[in-house]
Amino acid sequence: MTSGQFRMHRRKVAGVEAVEADTRHTFARHTHEQFGIGVIHRGAQRSLSGRGEVEAGPGDTITVNPGEVHDGAPIGDRGRSWRMLYFDPAVVADAVLDIGAGGTAGREFSRPVIRSAALAERFGELFSILTAQGDELRREELSLSVLAEAMREHAGDDRKRPVPAAVAITRTLIDDDPAAPVTLADLARECGLSRFQVLRAFARATGLTPHAYLVQRRIDVARRLIAQGTPLAEAAAASGFADQSHMTRTFVRKYGLSPGAYAGASISSPMHRERKGPAA
Repeated sequence: MTSGQFRMHRRKVAGVEAVEADTRHTFARHTHEQFGIGVIHRGAQRSLSGRGEVEAGPGDTITVNPGEVHDGAPIGDRGRSWRMLYFDPAVVADAVLDIGAGGTAGREFSRPVIRSAALAERFGELFSILTAQGDELRREELSLSVLAEAMREHAGDDRKRPVPAAVAITRTLIDDDPAAPVTLADLARECGLSRFQVLRAFARATGLTPHAYLVQRRIDVARRLIAQGTPLAEAAAASGFADQSHMTRTFVRKYGLSPGAYAGASISSPMHRERKGPAA
């Protein structure tokens, strides 16, 4: 794979997506609905995480939890390459039931960067099995082993701060209908704060402004619809975007690949040329 490309492999196991990238792309702040885990193979990047700003380089394992605000920028001019696996929460929940019986894991990834050659090696084998023909028993072994190690908590890890009630109300209002138009005044009226208080509290608690959070939730809806085979124009309209072009620009900025490439992964294994666009 040459520089500037993203490859989304055809899905072989329900609830798991496999992505490869070699890129200089700077990702805007965004979230995923899935658990993500991967390994950087070349270059390095700096990114925001739920535990603050981190840096990762060759051989490092990187993780992200559902709803965790993060971004990513290359360190240096050559970009970086990585492989990532995204697990639906239901898949991880099933694994945690098994892993938890041994008392070895929490319910989320506690470390955004893990420096372990053994974990990186196991991840590499798991990625190969999930993107090619592989033994089912070995896949199950590796999946549990990789998730257990990535979720193993270390003493001193920071716990998540509770979300203020006003922010929870605001977030629920958006979550209930992401496609609906909403103003800052609407949100302020709902939780009894001023518009500025809502803006400040929401950004402090979530890492995103209310508008950025709304756009992210719309992309989440669009992604699910596209994965179900909904035509792109219909997915854009149903998720609240002005048109398909608006959805596409947002999708590429956040995830590095187009909605069309994402849709194609359900029936083929496309190689998607990175689109040039403004770094956000």
